[in-house]
Amino acid sequence: MRKLQRRHPFHIVTPSPWPFFTALSILITVMGCVLFLHRYESGLFTFLYGLFCLALVLSFWWRDVIREATFQGKHTRACQNGLAIGFVCFIISEGMFFFSFFWAFFHSALSPAVEIGCIWPPNGITPLHPLGIPLINTLVLVISGSWVNLVLVAVRGGFFSDAVSAFKWTINLGLLFTLLQLYEYKTAHFTIADGIYGSTFYLTTGFHGLHVIIGTIFLIVCFFRLLLGHFTREHHLGLRFAAWYWHFVDIVWLFVYASFYWWGNYSVF
Repeated sequence: MRKLQRRHPFHIVTPSPWPFFTALSILITVMGCVLFLHRYESGLFTFLYGLFCLALVLSFWWRDVIREATFQGKHTRACQNGLAIGFVCFIISEGMFFFSFFWAFFHSALSPAVEIGCIWPPNGITPLHPLGIPLINTLVLVISGSWVNLVLVAVRGGFFSDAVSAFKWTINLGLLFTLLQLYEYKTAHFTIADGIYGSTFYLTTGFHGLHVIIGTIFLIVCFFRLLLGHFTREHHLGLRFAAWYWHFVDIVWLFVYASFYWWGNYSVF
């Protein structure tokens, strides 16, 4: 019996167990987080176990995607276009996620309630000065965005040794941002429990910090893929996605800095 030839450029994915196990790992992680916040004895262990399972499952899933794209040649131009559209939609959904935090912040800052003294920042809050660590972190992210652009330009031009050097700068700057933010949290004079100011500040900057960590891991994976020769001048979709994600993190931080650190802290001037 003759084998039917494929008459379309798309990749029909074979049945995979990873979506199911990813959902199961996320369920365990969320349950562990809830148990930990309610101070159950096994909450922290369940949360960490869920994170471990999630990281393990995603590593296997992405291994299969890398294998299909790099070694099996199943990611045709049509597949790449579809993946690019999907990643853009993902970034837009992340933007809407942060939009909700900005909404909560401006709702409280533009019309402060009587309970917080009708002023912003509220009484008893000593905000972080915008010309300190926040400004340094802003410069760090902007410079790292320039370096990741150099990585893309170098790969497209075939200058892979230059791309490796630029990659190291980008990753180190991402790690530096995280360390500076941890120091900022440690030295801050307010916590997430200090009313609406503390909750909106730490939720927004904390989730952005989480995105920086994810973006840094994304860049590290692409860095090792570059060393292994997975990227060529014509085929480097994963690297392009990492650059897009990093630019998204940069842009969100500019809004965070302008809103939470500068405009929202006008009382420090």
